[in-house]
Amino acid sequence: MTLPELQQALSAQGLPLFRAAQIFRWLHVAGVDSFDKMTNLSKQLRETLAQSYYIPYAAIERKLVSHSDETVKYLFSLYDGETVESVVMKYKYGYTICVSTQVGCKMGCKFCASTLSGCVRNLAASEILSQIHCAQNDMGVRISHVVLMGMGEPLDNYDNVMRFLELVSDEKGLHISARNISLSTCGIVPHIRLLAQKKLQITLSVSLHAPNDAIRSTIMPVNRRWGVEELLAACKEYTALTSRRISYEYAMIEGVNDSDACARELGSKLKGSLAHVNLIPVNKVKENTFQKSGREQMNRFIEILKKYGVSATVRRTLGSDINASCGQLRRSAAKAQKEVSK
Repeated sequence: MTLPELQQALSAQGLPLFRAAQIFRWLHVAGVDSFDKMTNLSKQLRETLAQSYYIPYAAIERKLVSHSDETVKYLFSLYDGETVESVVMKYKYGYTICVSTQVGCKMGCKFCASTLSGCVRNLAASEILSQIHCAQNDMGVRISHVVLMGMGEPLDNYDNVMRFLELVSDEKGLHISARNISLSTCGIVPHIRLLAQKKLQITLSVSLHAPNDAIRSTIMPVNRRWGVEELLAACKEYTALTSRRISYEYAMIEGVNDSDACARELGSKLKGSLAHVNLIPVNKVKENTFQKSGREQMNRFIEILKKYGVSATVRRTLGSDINASCGQLRRSAAKAQKEVSK
């Protein structure tokens, strides 16, 4: 609930408005998982709240810590036993968390582990938010940046994600600036246009991964619905309305989308737009044969893009020793549970 919603709910029960502010602080600043922990409320009020409401909370099912760069990967269990993954990364400016927005994913991108078992359900806004609270409370740190790039397609869970953005940026809650939030999409064009109308100051990251329909449709089924040209047109509208630079994610897959010709085609299509290309060495997933491009070819790709005036960098790889890319930990846990149940 937002604070006004909480005030209205408690007012209907005859409770004073200051109680709503207290409860909101417990939920959105302290991130408690139980009404019993709201120690400045009477025992009777805590019992009343517990009878009328519940707190959807992510509990730590498994935690992996990288020995090389302190990256932390969490497998969180939800109220119904489903699990999602989050990753906390340490940078010079502070801590960034990559959160999940769905249990699984229905988009079917061929190089992604999150989509292998399909999509079970959407996460509620509070379940997305609780990933931040749980990680902060476990690590004893303040998380200042959020990336919606974990399991799931955020714009396929549009309403809950919009509500999450409202809650996470609330100045009386976590108060994470919109400029410190990145939302990644594989290209659901109608929702990109809806998002543009809101004129939020978040960073939109578009998982492009190919410069044309012929390649993109083979690795990203969403492209058969909204092709590259339609997607890029929506991105230009987004930039025009928000004045925000778009980050184009590009997984470098050897022999698939990493040729000089691909770089030239991509450069020609992004030339003159407010854009940055983020090259990502494709993650190794057991269920496919994709191999990441060599560093020399990635450097060539960057140099070609620069000739078109398009900035590009190779994304820093964090947590490689713990398979920090989302989807793999949940999948391995599911397999283990299946073996136990046999």
